[in-house]
Amino acid sequence: PWVVYYADKAPLDAFGPYGLVVLDSESHPSLQPLRAQGKTLLGYISLGEVEQHRSWYAKVRQWGILKDENPDWKGSYAVDMRDSRWSNLVIETLVPMILARGFHGIFLDTLDNPIHLESVEPQKNKGMTKAAARLVRAIRQRFPNMPIMMNRAYQLLPVVERDIDIELGESIYADYDFGKTVYRRVNMADYEQQVRWLKAAKIRQP
Repeated sequence: PWVVYYADKAPLDAFGPYGLVVLDSESHPSLQPLRAQGKTLLGYISLGEVEQHRSWYAKVRQWGILKDENPDWKGSYAVDMRDSRWSNLVIETLVPMILARGFHGIFLDTLDNPIHLESVEPQKNKGMTKAAARLVRAIRQRFPNMPIMMNRAYQLLPVVERDIDIELGESIYADYDFGKTVYRRVNMADYEQQVRWLKAAKIRQP
């Protein structure tokens, strides 16, 4: 059993049933007691967006590589994955910082962003998808024994599936409608496409 929790309020005994725990890399319960219980702890990192409340936001904003704000998550901005400064920051600073806090590995989020940006504006965002895959592979090369879990970004799987340990299929059956502020079932076409991607990835495994 596993759980994802992005806050620091839950008591430690709430994590008792879970062997794999994904937490926010900055706002989280005490990690040492969870480590002592033998749990695998993964720290959240957003690779396709930079959130305004993160300590590295100002640096990335100054570089001029942030794109549009996510309309559903105010204060979170898409980042140009092609810029080597972002890749270097992730590999040289952000991942080591997460590990230094006591996490065993990382949970990669928002990698659907570069795929989406390139699909809607192919010329302007040419190479974003390849850059995203390149960063995932570079993280694995730098940290060969670190557990890596990736959220969605199914189109990257043929390239990076050997470089991650776990693929999370978030919102396969249901998703949140930000416009109507309600949860809703994913439409059948989207559901079936996600299942095809995941089944294809499973078949490819040795």
